[in-house]
Amino acid sequence: MKKIEIMGCGYIGLPTAITFTLAGYEVCGFDVKDTVVESLNAGKIHIVEPGLQQAMDEAMATGRLHFTTKPETADVFIIAVQTPYRETQEHKRVSDMRFVEAAAREVGSVLRAGNLCVLESTSPPYSTRLVESIVSEVSGLAPEEFMTAHCPERIIPGRMLIELRENDRIIGATRPEAAEYARDIYKKVVTKGEIRLTDDLTAEMCKLTENTFRDINIAYANELSKVCDRLGIDVFRLIELANCHPRVNVHTPGVGVGGHCIAVDPWFIHEKFEDITPLIYEARTVNDGKPAWVAERVSKDVAPGSKIAVLGMSFKADIDDTRESPSVLFANILKDMGYEVIACEPFIEGNVAGFENHTLEQAMALCDYAVVTLGHTPFKQNKELIATKPYYDCVGIMR
Repeated sequence: MKKIEIMGCGYIGLPTAITFTLAGYEVCGFDVKDTVVESLNAGKIHIVEPGLQQAMDEAMATGRLHFTTKPETADVFIIAVQTPYRETQEHKRVSDMRFVEAAAREVGSVLRAGNLCVLESTSPPYSTRLVESIVSEVSGLAPEEFMTAHCPERIIPGRMLIELRENDRIIGATRPEAAEYARDIYKKVVTKGEIRLTDDLTAEMCKLTENTFRDINIAYANELSKVCDRLGIDVFRLIELANCHPRVNVHTPGVGVGGHCIAVDPWFIHEKFEDITPLIYEARTVNDGKPAWVAERVSKDVAPGSKIAVLGMSFKADIDDTRESPSVLFANILKDMGYEVIACEPFIEGNVAGFENHTLEQAMALCDYAVVTLGHTPFKQNKELIATKPYYDCVGIMR
């Protein structure tokens, strides 16, 4: 039986660890946070994801899954840590690879000849080779004595367990034997999707390309929403009509673009090729600027000092993740403009992003005006309640 060690037990690493366990592997989940490891060893997950707790119960019952804060020897190491961006002194946004680098050093400390190290974290081109060099340096093994590959995660919150099994996977490596070995490991997990082999650079660019395409499309939709506001027409109806054309697929606008993927990945391409990616840069600028535009638009309807309910604080509907959330940015802009923000995020318990969290009923009772920033299911189910106060609908659920 192969032993798989998952480096990082967050939104990607934990579902991955559970899925590999249920596929028949012995799995060790590594994380630097004591509280996370303690909770997981007790069988309690620390993120919100449909069906994940039940899957965790099944995985723990096999006796093949445990978690640790110290790396262990294994046959295969999968790095699934975050790769945020950081701003330079020149105000450029570039990838922050410190978590990947730290994970690579942990792998190197226990790696043995013949092992495989897979980078799943979404990263700029050449990151897999960076991991290989760090692992080689720490382990003392030459790169040809072990294998390195890139297999970018391609799942979304709310469908993680399904997409881990059913989505196609891209595996890239500089050496064909590394890609083929990784395919043999993943094919027990990917039960419906196809595993496609390529080189490491193409695999790295594939994930970035997918999310950058969506970012550019959303930027177009967000610009359309501004144009339609001036025209006094319904942007969501306009997009419905345009998408009746068989070769048109315009995305829908919102309060911006958030999350660890779409809001981040385009920068990883731009940082490497600034001189030839102006479209990618402008799309990011449009989407990053949408929360401020919505705040300015709302200010035409309600005076500073008023109480505004921000309905939705996560980055995506029906999840608890606030990473790069444009709703949080929007709430802070309103606060800076002199409004009292009444935050409402039904998928998070307790305070959220520095704001007191309210139920929908509390928020609507307290506010003078509401802004629907996300299409959470509880909001769709209570549109009549939301409509009791003046509102601005960023996502079109009130239509």
